[in-house]
Amino acid sequence: MNNYETVFIATPVLSDAQTKEVLGKFQGIITENGGQIVSTEDWGLRKLEYPIQKKSTGFYFLVEFAAEGHVIEILETQFRRDERVIRFLTFRQDKDALEYSVKRRNKLAGKAHEAAVAPKVEAEVETPAPVAAPVVESEPVKTEGE
Repeated sequence: MNNYETVFIATPVLSDAQTKEVLGKFQGIITENGGQIVSTEDWGLRKLEYPIQKKSTGFYFLVEFAAEGHVIEILETQFRRDERVIRFLTFRQDKDALEYSVKRRNKLAGKAHEAAVAPKVEAEVETPAPVAAPVVESEPVKTEGE
């Protein structure tokens, strides 16, 4: 099995339920044909760099998966047939890309964990009272004329 990453853009006129349905459809195609989903990310509604099919925004999705090569043909055929997908790109990850994606996933998971833990930690930590700076007395400065 090879590791693949696919990014696809869905049309911006879809509701939240419809965007989840689109993502679920393509995840189902991968798993039905013997693939394993490694990670999915919903990047949300983003502005396109240039208009595609007279649309200037779209819902971006990233799916990382492990599958045999024939699954890609089936998946891309379904991308082309689905009117809700306006653009897609699938590529096989080499060892460097695979390492990078693992690091990125761990970093994103760490941020999500920190965001969930941070409010609890802040509530438990007491802020110390401000400490006054010590007063240092110095001798008057003598000039040459004195």
